[in-house]
Amino acid sequence: MNIVVLVKQVPDSGAERTLNASDNTVERGSASNVINEMDEYAIEEALKLKEAHGGEVTVLTMGPAEAVESVRKALQMGPDKAVHIQDDALHGSCAVATSKVLASALSTLNADLILCGAESTDGRVQVMPHMIAERLGIAALTGARKLTVDGSQLTAERQTDEGYEIVTAATPAVVSVWDTINEPRYPSFKGIMAAKKKQVQGLSLADLGISADERGAAGATSAVLEFTRRPPRSAGTKITDEGEGGVKLVEYLATEKFV
Repeated sequence: MNIVVLVKQVPDSGAERTLNASDNTVERGSASNVINEMDEYAIEEALKLKEAHGGEVTVLTMGPAEAVESVRKALQMGPDKAVHIQDDALHGSCAVATSKVLASALSTLNADLILCGAESTDGRVQVMPHMIAERLGIAALTGARKLTVDGSQLTAERQTDEGYEIVTAATPAVVSVWDTINEPRYPSFKGIMAAKKKQVQGLSLADLGISADERGAAGATSAVLEFTRRPPRSAGTKITDEGEGGVKLVEYLATEKFV
């Protein structure tokens, strides 16, 4: 089975994140960048499927030069190789343009299964699996908490607020996963050393045949017009109960329009 895992480098969600004032895009240059958390679960699922059914696992990412750091860390977990789409003209690309670039690269990789996280911690729009599947003309099984492969047949338990749905499709297909599907492994020393020698193929927009009006800020279908920083947290209101604490509490809730 030929499996491709989509991996994105994102600013660490545990640190303060902001937008770049010059173009209103996510500030990545000075951020602490890491592998998108959900993508680690997709990598783990790919490795488990390879161990059970054989085949090859390829990591695919789109991002600036420094994104190769996250690619190498992904390879430390056990994937066989990686593809890095890198081009300065990609800066500012919207989800629509990103899906076109990724789909163009995927069309050259002949994947039986494309795995990815259900969402990225910087965008959180959850649309990429659907967009890629539509562009490739294949099925999308999204939000999986469990995935079973039987030959060319895929069965997924799709996580919902009420429980789960059982959905099926034939390969090739796109499957996005939640963090309930498995527990990602830690890279071993052997894996860390082996990752240094694994192939990372570079692709540019010219290699993929993407025109100027289909990528970057100029070709974006959406953009951030303005933003403001979140105001600092206030000290709050303290109510001392001297016999009328309940009344004061209700009055406060009323001023905040909670009651």
